[in-house]
Amino acid sequence: MTLEVPEGGFWPAPVIERPNVFPIEWRVETESLAEIYEKSKRVAWNPADLPWDQLNPDDYTVEQRLGMMYWWSVLANFDASGPAVFARATIHAFEQHEEDPVRKCFFAITRDEMNHEECCQRAITRLWPGGPVEWTPKTELEQAAHNNISWLYHNGGRYWTGYSGSLGKYPLAVMFTSFMMGEVASSTLFKGMADKASHPLFREAFQRIGSDESRHLQICMTILEKDWPGLTEENKAQITKQLRAGFVFLSMVLWEPPGQFWDLPPYYLANHRILMDYARETGLGVLSYDEQAENWRRALAYIRKIIERWGIAFPAIPELDLDGVEVSDISVEDIIPVF
Repeated sequence: MTLEVPEGGFWPAPVIERPNVFPIEWRVETESLAEIYEKSKRVAWNPADLPWDQLNPDDYTVEQRLGMMYWWSVLANFDASGPAVFARATIHAFEQHEEDPVRKCFFAITRDEMNHEECCQRAITRLWPGGPVEWTPKTELEQAAHNNISWLYHNGGRYWTGYSGSLGKYPLAVMFTSFMMGEVASSTLFKGMADKASHPLFREAFQRIGSDESRHLQICMTILEKDWPGLTEENKAQITKQLRAGFVFLSMVLWEPPGQFWDLPPYYLANHRILMDYARETGLGVLSYDEQAENWRRALAYIRKIIERWGIAFPAIPELDLDGVEVSDISVEDIIPVF
């Protein structure tokens, strides 16, 4: 067989328009990210192996079961959307031809988030068949829970619309600052709940999830340390706004929702507090209002220390008496943090 070489040389293939996952390549610029990805494979875990048989719904009153289901449903607004959020981010990383370890780390986070989503699924369906919303309320408390969850997921849908539109709108450094906000907050949340939970299932689940979130934070920080030196002043202002947006969005599960962004009926918060109180009675490990506030302060102090090294202004968080730059307008398009 004779190799065919055209006269005048081979024809160049057409240029591939971007965004596109082709051509295939495996560029490595950050070895430490490749190491984190390898570690993620070694510490993989299976939610089905947790002691779900120790969670007996009959051990709780109807109100307590409803409260626990409600808490997991609030968490699911963030964690059960995680696989789709990071799957889309993974595709975006491939289309933009980010270095190979970035794409693989995004894939690893997607895998972890699916585990977290499964924990929400297993807890909710075991405690309250048909939950979060595919069931018919019979009492006023059940009606309040069902209605609150429905309003919560309405807002989750608004977040998804804003997040989907943000890919490609912001530089990776801005996007990852939003991710960092979510990972710092979630790692502190799950550590606190693991320490406080008295039920062995919840304690182990939160330890596992918290460990994953800490690794996700390591991924975020590794990328940010590489990308932050090139930030423009406009980028820095975007990050300040993103941090405020992150606080507003994540406070629904980490504390209580501020007025910005959230589209909720006037009775939502009062009923939310009652349902959370029932959840606190069960050994789930839900922190008190003051403990949640202190947890947020610690997380935000950590974030403030990091960003101010790079000349990025910290936003004012008046809800926690933290001074900073005022950020008054938070729209759907601004809410892109990932939990």
